[in-house]
Amino acid sequence: MWRKLRRSQAIRTLLGRAMASYLRFVWRSSRVVMEPANLHELADQQLPMILTFWHGQHFLTPFLVKPHHRAKVMISRSRDADVNAIAAEALGIGTVRGSGAQGRNFHEKGGLNATMEMIRNLREGCNVAMTADVPKISRVAGLGVVTIAKHSGRPIYPVAIATSNRILAKSWDKAAIHLPFGRAAVVAGDGVRVPADADAEALEAARRELQRQLEEITARAEALVGRPPVAGHSAGTQTGGAGNGADRSAGGAHPGRLNA
Repeated sequence: MWRKLRRSQAIRTLLGRAMASYLRFVWRSSRVVMEPANLHELADQQLPMILTFWHGQHFLTPFLVKPHHRAKVMISRSRDADVNAIAAEALGIGTVRGSGAQGRNFHEKGGLNATMEMIRNLREGCNVAMTADVPKISRVAGLGVVTIAKHSGRPIYPVAIATSNRILAKSWDKAAIHLPFGRAAVVAGDGVRVPADADAEALEAARRELQRQLEEITARAEALVGRPPVAGHSAGTQTGGAGNGADRSAGGAHPGRLNA
């Protein structure tokens, strides 16, 4: 049934707007705590920036954007993702259609064009947001975010959002379906800067540092809403190698110091 319904643009528009309204209700009914507490003031000093997060933890991120912020989010070209794109636009966030992938699929999914558009938006002063992990490889940061940081010269800031009331979907990314009237925690990492002359080794070091920060802030956000952290994937094998990211400044990757 859904396969037939999702072909209808009217149905996708209706679902996207309904999703936006529901997420707005969840956010407004939640008791939100942020770390650092002056997150927005610190962020204003670093604009434009690249905001990144894990797949499945992204639904409430539009509420971190203030009215004076310009922002666009990268969303897949898939038909199902149209609902997410419509919801984002209803919440005041622009969209760039395309997604990361491995191998040939990177071009097929519009990854190259979307990457170039994200870089262009950053150079024009617009913030961008995207998931750190590529589709079907949950909780392992890819090289896409750090590549955009290298070519744009802008810092990456990872963010994690957890809610005390939620349902985890039975999807590859275990997406969090947030429920109202609970606690919500927003935790930002220190950030990662990638030098313009970063080689493959430096890009991998930046990827590992991003992985480390995302794992750390996700555990902290879960703790703030009173939930023991769920064991996630550690940085696994990626094209070009991977590690556990213990060294936060190795190989040319430098924290952006949002929390300084």
